[in-house]
Amino acid sequence: MLEHGGRLRQAALDYGIAESQWLDLSSGLAPWPFTIPPVPERAWARLPETDDGLEQAACDYYGAPNVLPVPGSQCAIQLLPRLRRSGKVGVLSPCYAEHAESWRRSGHIVREILEQEVDLYLDTLDVLVVVNPNNPTGLSLSPERLLGWHARLALRGGWLVVDEAFMDNTPDLSLAAQSWRTGLIVLRSFGKFFGLAGVRLGFVLADLKLLKLLAEQVGPWAVSGPTRMVGQACLLDTDAHARQRERSELASARLQHLLGQHDLQPQGGCALFQWLITPRAEHLYEFMAQRGILLRLFTSNSSVRFGLPADEADWVKLQAALQAYSLALGKELP
Repeated sequence: MLEHGGRLRQAALDYGIAESQWLDLSSGLAPWPFTIPPVPERAWARLPETDDGLEQAACDYYGAPNVLPVPGSQCAIQLLPRLRRSGKVGVLSPCYAEHAESWRRSGHIVREILEQEVDLYLDTLDVLVVVNPNNPTGLSLSPERLLGWHARLALRGGWLVVDEAFMDNTPDLSLAAQSWRTGLIVLRSFGKFFGLAGVRLGFVLADLKLLKLLAEQVGPWAVSGPTRMVGQACLLDTDAHARQRERSELASARLQHLLGQHDLQPQGGCALFQWLITPRAEHLYEFMAQRGILLRLFTSNSSVRFGLPADEADWVKLQAALQAYSLALGKELP
């Protein structure tokens, strides 16, 4: 399995620091989880029902005509490649590594390409996968540009798969409302914006024919009854949506400013994280981990991703560690 953020228990063992003493900035999740509504006993005792209102709540929240709930968007990432014969797949990179890995495992030829290379390779591809906003770079592409790529692919029966896991703060950039188009597949993650990754819920937005094929792969009762209830309640809480957007945007801007103050100016980011390329990425990761702060390290391009601190105590801890890092680095360099 690929490495991911959020492995706090392993970090606690590796560095000998109790889990409760860590500041986990590794996962890119909103650090303020939505309030969980009371879950009645019947949700635990009965098989999940698919006419409980979750799908309609998701359609309303995303502005999509059709949705398929899945047990986390990771499930869809792994299953979608099974719905096509082996072909040529482009993955806009760097991005969430599970995309390329899942298509490779299903026998497809995968080419990881840069943004400026898409137009060069697009007419040779059967599928193009884009994460928008991108993880970890934070790159956001316009709906017009993405729909242009989709149109070229659709002419040959191709797909555009757009992973919008970090889109909740910028719904105007979403292709959700366009997901009725044949060959356009939009993935949405519930856990990140709502801060409830443990719920394991995601949604696939696409035309009904494709959703039916994917549902057969997912199988019955894939999303538990309690998860469906929690998901529906959170999707309908419009006041909480506004609060979450405001505080994540403020925190992300604060984080960008704080890193810049210590000569660690991010090269990208979005409302839930900031991303920094540095030749000393591993050193920075190790330095922070020794002080009980867990970052997300990307060794392939020597970069780190910082998630958002949750409260003032977390900000104080991060600032102190950054100050110590700047001081230590100043002593090392000539």
